[in-house]
Amino acid sequence: MSISRVDGEELESAAQEQEGGGGGSGKGTWKHAAFHVATTIATPAAYAPLPFALASLGWPLGVGSLVLGTLTTWYSSLLVASLWQWDGKKHSTYRLLGKSIYGSWGYWFITMFQQIASLGNNIAIQIAAGSSLKARQTTLPMISQSIPFLILTASFVSSQAIYKYYDSDGSLTLQDFIIFFGALELLLSQLPDIHSLRWVNALCTFSTIGFAATTIGVTIYNGKNIDRDSISYGFHGSTSAKNFRAFNALGAIAFSFGDAMLPEIQSTVIEPAKKSMYKGVSAAYSIIILSYWQLAFSGYWAFGSQVQPYILSSLATPQWTIVMANIFAVIQISGCFQIYCRPTYAYFENQVLSKASNGKAWIRKSLLRLCFTSIYMALITLVAAAMPFFGDFVSICGAVGFTPLDFVFPALAFLKAGKMPKNPKLRCLVQGIHLTIAAWFSVVAVLGCIGAVRFIVIDINTYKFFHDM
Repeated sequence: MSISRVDGEELESAAQEQEGGGGGSGKGTWKHAAFHVATTIATPAAYAPLPFALASLGWPLGVGSLVLGTLTTWYSSLLVASLWQWDGKKHSTYRLLGKSIYGSWGYWFITMFQQIASLGNNIAIQIAAGSSLKARQTTLPMISQSIPFLILTASFVSSQAIYKYYDSDGSLTLQDFIIFFGALELLLSQLPDIHSLRWVNALCTFSTIGFAATTIGVTIYNGKNIDRDSISYGFHGSTSAKNFRAFNALGAIAFSFGDAMLPEIQSTVIEPAKKSMYKGVSAAYSIIILSYWQLAFSGYWAFGSQVQPYILSSLATPQWTIVMANIFAVIQISGCFQIYCRPTYAYFENQVLSKASNGKAWIRKSLLRLCFTSIYMALITLVAAAMPFFGDFVSICGAVGFTPLDFVFPALAFLKAGKMPKNPKLRCLVQGIHLTIAAWFSVVAVLGCIGAVRFIVIDINTYKFFHDM
């Protein structure tokens, strides 16, 4: 292993020890943890496509997959929280937790997975935010049925929203709104850590509830005003098309629970950190169940197999509710973006800012942070503005980034850490459950990648850089 790679691990480990576990002596409560977890997972871009996912699977398989996905990720989150001090030491980042269990290769593999998840997520958020801010009434060519691609572009088909609602002839482009959102995120990036985002994420959590309540209410209203005899719950298209839609649906359900930041969040809460995190995660999943399940079931009930990939696109009236839902969406994903920035910012601070440690260095630290966050935001904004078709790649980012961190690592790390029941029969049962979780979601990740590659091949001729969609 190179010296620089060793230095990266040593600097982060030293920073953790100096800060009492990277904030392990945190000040946050379980409520703050709930805000952070809910903001990270329950984004409108994650659960608004769930009715379409159910329509691609049907009632039995769709409901079963959604319930199983919810319970599995809740369980996996509790597993990660339980590893907080598994060896007597606090591990304040996912990277350090991976190192403590699997050694140096665990540190660098977790770093790779987390960066893929974070960068892919934030580029997608930039495009989704710009879409929601600008959205106009138009028709989206159904070139493919790639759920992630349609998530990012769906705001264009969800009636007139925000800017276009008030100024249908306005000249501002998608790229302009992506830049506006990037400027907001640059401002929020000057907050020092995740704990400092607690009130931002509290607002984001309430926005999640607001988005879900608004959308569910309007969905039921529209559903009751539709001729119910015209609603079909059957499958359409060729066998291969239905199979690939099912692959995408399974991937969409699995990736909608993505959270690659649990140890970082846990490091912000007060001791006992395990108990606080258990309560915070469970409270967040209560919100997730109320939003995910209700929206998925009501959306599929209301529109059947004709439901659009982004539920707002299926809603007709009243139009002002679409504006309200998009405002809630933008507020919510602004906090999610910040959470996923933090591993990159923390690594930079451990590598660079930790060297500026004299008493008069706070100005220099602030300037260095501003410069680094500006570079990061400029790069993310540039990619988002240049590649509005990036949604086709989100499934790959989710499969490679979120699946190992949310499903495979927690299940296998718990076994590797030796935190097993003493009863032989119970031990075998736990081993079987964990190995099944790791194997099944690895298969789901592969299927998601296959579906994503297929749609990239289909859509590649339609890609246009800096296209104002």
